[in-house]
Amino acid sequence: MVRSAFLIPLFVVTSSFAAPPEGFVELFNGRNLAGWHGDNPHQSRKTENRIAGIESQQVDFHKHWRVENGELVNDGHGPYATTDRDYGDIELLLEYKTVPLADSGIYLRGTPQVQIWDTTKAGGKWDRDADKGSGALFNNPKGDPGQLPLVYADKPFGEWNQFKIRQLGSRTWVWFNGKLVVDGVHMHNYWDKEKPLPAQGPIHLQTHGGEIRWRNIYIREIDAETANAWLRESEKQAGFKPMVKNGTLEGWSGDKSGKEVVGDTIYWKGGGHLYSEKEYADFVFRFEFIMEPEGNNGLAIRFPGEGNPAYDGMTELQILDHDNPRYAKIDPRQAHGSAYGMIAAHRGYFRPYGEWNYEEVTVKGSTIKVELNGTVILDGDLAKVTEYLADKAHPGKLLKQGHLGFAGHGGDHYFQFRRLSVLEL
Repeated sequence: MVRSAFLIPLFVVTSSFAAPPEGFVELFNGRNLAGWHGDNPHQSRKTENRIAGIESQQVDFHKHWRVENGELVNDGHGPYATTDRDYGDIELLLEYKTVPLADSGIYLRGTPQVQIWDTTKAGGKWDRDADKGSGALFNNPKGDPGQLPLVYADKPFGEWNQFKIRQLGSRTWVWFNGKLVVDGVHMHNYWDKEKPLPAQGPIHLQTHGGEIRWRNIYIREIDAETANAWLRESEKQAGFKPMVKNGTLEGWSGDKSGKEVVGDTIYWKGGGHLYSEKEYADFVFRFEFIMEPEGNNGLAIRFPGEGNPAYDGMTELQILDHDNPRYAKIDPRQAHGSAYGMIAAHRGYFRPYGEWNYEEVTVKGSTIKVELNGTVILDGDLAKVTEYLADKAHPGKLLKQGHLGFAGHGGDHYFQFRRLSVLEL
């Protein structure tokens, strides 16, 4: 990701409890614990009945959390303060102040965490990189981008620290006291390392070892248009080139019937293969799409220009309304984003019908990565695939270059594809 401006304004605090900035709503009302409950997920996830496990923590929650002068205060013990609601794409603003030896964090979508440290040597956690500063995604794999902050930005004990956190899919940005400390890094799923971060989940404010105070907690839920614009923010600077220009299909080959172009948007009905005249080897391809219920299409990757893209090309990456009852019995390797018949993509990351989905496909050698709405749903190596749907071989899977385009599958379902852009690697 291209790094954003290093210093940015956060939010101006005029009192111990300020009004929400424009577009935000209060997550903590400054008066009581309405909208919050107690849940230490490290405990409740171990119980046979998780709801009962959470309910059993509420007495402790009210024992150890209180509201004082517009601040949400914890004494260092008890379950974590947890939002009653789940959230997906958000911007979160908050302030905190803590004491020596305390350790805390902010869980996003129920998952650890944006880390808060006692960064002093006396805090005793320099062996865990506490000296590097707070604000990073501590539970990401060690050595991964974002696991340590880009800069040290902590204020001394007794002063209020400010966070601005943006999360789109699993991509996460953190500004800490006005400095960018995490830049668009994927937050990993601590609970299930084989799966991406959940599409939604609660926010937890962790308590661990010492008093911590929180105030001015505001949230903004991000709409699809804004999220997509932010996700592709680096495009021009990185050198992506548009693939649809001048409102025409100039530069494209194949079946152009049933395809109408308005601006940079292709309105698609029916089947047929439509692909670039140019061939590509390694590349990143970005596009947005809307599909109707039951929609079925695909991305033709390194397509030779004839035959079936799923078999004669490197692969067909599914574009499919897989949650529709019509497709209830499909093989997992046929779901949206899957390398058809070879590698299954993760499900559960579509936007609602009528909203634009953002997708990014990276092809390097025999590897393919698919990111849907900010979450990686497929990351695999076709050279390592030995089992195929219906035992049908894929002779083209190791092609080193080919055309890039779409593989329609007939029917009366409309698709819209827009903002197609490609970066050769």
